[in-house]
Amino acid sequence: MSLAGKRIFITGGSRGIGLAIALRSARDGASIAIAAKTTEANPKLPGTIFSAAKEIEAAGGKALPIQCDIRDEDAITAAVAKAADQFGGLDILINNASAINLTPTEKTPAKRFDLMFDVNVRGTFLTSQAALPYLRESAKAGGNPHILTLSPPLSMNPKWFKNHVAYTMSKYGMSMCVLGMSEEFKRDGIAVNALWPRTAIDTAALQMIPGVDTDFCRKPEILADTAYIILNRDAKTTTGNFFVDDEVLAAEGITDLEKYSVKPGTTDFLLDFFLD
Repeated sequence: MSLAGKRIFITGGSRGIGLAIALRSARDGASIAIAAKTTEANPKLPGTIFSAAKEIEAAGGKALPIQCDIRDEDAITAAVAKAADQFGGLDILINNASAINLTPTEKTPAKRFDLMFDVNVRGTFLTSQAALPYLRESAKAGGNPHILTLSPPLSMNPKWFKNHVAYTMSKYGMSMCVLGMSEEFKRDGIAVNALWPRTAIDTAALQMIPGVDTDFCRKPEILADTAYIILNRDAKTTTGNFFVDDEVLAAEGITDLEKYSVKPGTTDFLLDFFLD
């Protein structure tokens, strides 16, 4: 397996899961565009597009930091075009940017509702749309193009809706993009898949949620290693899947996941949402 020479565009990749995926790809020498809003360090949310770029280059990759508000259509189009121009095209899109607000209906203000739908659903749709022409060119050149979206398997189980209807709808909106685009782009040879963790992942965003003990979480590197496996699979035969991290790893013979534990020896992990 190798992502050497691959040209990758990641949304929201200045920290957490997006950065972990970028660093795993960088070890092979991939070229990676980090498209995110953060240009100045925040004590509550460490990491900027520039610090991410430094880490990517230190890991062996080429980095292009791009300030981009995923809610802005023109900014998305410009960011994707800039990355494609810098790298000579694109082979992989990672739809990682996401907003979370775990509130019931009465306590979800319109601005929070709009933020989640603008970032999660609209952002995923428009970034995929902007990347499509470049991914088609990659397919024609034998580049094995992939779109990988960090979203859950679709489920109509009411328990995933009752406590945070707006958030669930927005994440499922991302998954519906995967469902529809995988079939739509199949004829182009572009893989479109989703990836979701079995357990909660220790990220800065999770740490801001009251009551969450990250000792019972796994590290973002489990998703980075899983994404690496998926992105190396044949785009023509690996599409329309809603992958779960431990299942992908197990299929490759990787069942000892201890190294991904935040606290060594943990067995009673905090399970993530949306997995029945």
